[in-house]
Amino acid sequence: MQSRSPVSRTGRPRSATADAAILAATRQALVDLGWSKLTLGDVATRAGVAKTTLYRRWAGKNELVVDAVAELFDELELPDSGSLAADIEGVVLQFAAILARPEAKSGLMAVVAEATRDDALRERIRASVVDRQKRLVLEGRCRAQERGELPTEPDPEAGSRTADLIFDMVAGAVVHRTLVSAEPADEEWVRSFTRVLLQGLSG
Repeated sequence: MQSRSPVSRTGRPRSATADAAILAATRQALVDLGWSKLTLGDVATRAGVAKTTLYRRWAGKNELVVDAVAELFDELELPDSGSLAADIEGVVLQFAAILARPEAKSGLMAVVAEATRDDALRERIRASVVDRQKRLVLEGRCRAQERGELPTEPDPEAGSRTADLIFDMVAGAVVHRTLVSAEPADEEWVRSFTRVLLQGLSG
């Protein structure tokens, strides 16, 4: 899993080991304390680094939590199951499983709420989570087109808009199901959702 630098600054080179320890400590603190009680001081202690190390890398708690949660979504992989339906079901089940983790649940809900008043934070969520995971839609659609399951779109701009729409439908449905409605995104629900999504794509 590739780690991305949350903040780019000149000066002493960053330590990938320290970054990994800090993000892991942040996720553990989310499990143990929840977002409201998490502090940068607690994260620094857990990671075994100075508090100033965190401030050199992240502007504050919200930005740190976004990057810690974003790493969880980087674990998503599109399975090559031989059909578009099976591929969608596989990645949606992975997505739902990540959202069920307490560190993802508390962290994501908190930063999304904070982002309603913070344009820069909203852009960070978009860049760190949304844009990075659109790769799954592009990969899945390309694979389905090669198998003849979906038509190739001649207009690249239209294809990009379609990919955005697919991502919004999948992410929106799963987040609402698991975090808002607090209902299980189990295999039965995922199969039903995939069937409805494919009906739209085939149209």
